[in-house]
Amino acid sequence: MSAQTDRLRRRMEAIPKGVRQAVTPALAKAGTDLAVTMRLLAPVDTGDLRDSIHVTLPGETTPPYSQPGGSRTAGETEVLVTVGNDDVRYPHLVEYGTAEAAAQPFFWPAYRLKKKKIANAIKRAVRKAVKEAK
Repeated sequence: MSAQTDRLRRRMEAIPKGVRQAVTPALAKAGTDLAVTMRLLAPVDTGDLRDSIHVTLPGETTPPYSQPGGSRTAGETEVLVTVGNDDVRYPHLVEYGTAEAAAQPFFWPAYRLKKKKIANAIKRAVRKAVKEAK
């Protein structure tokens, strides 16, 4: 987890529960936006890799064998975007390449492309929710 993500999570946890719940739709929208970009950048042979990109909302569990990190439950202020599942266990091989196949990055380029926009949207949603809670 990046320092920026960790700092944002700590700030979110310091905010009252009602405000955090009000931000959940912005988190879900940001995760969906990132997943759409990943799907657009993913190489398509059969479509299985592209179709395995999954958005996990707060309290839900990621699919088994998903990358990065495998199966885990999203926290109250987390939306996780993963790729892979029981049938698609090779996303890291596509992303980074192998001795026989060139890398075809899609996951991290999409993240880098959307990172600033997503962070700004979440910060805006937090500010709005805090103002409305006062």
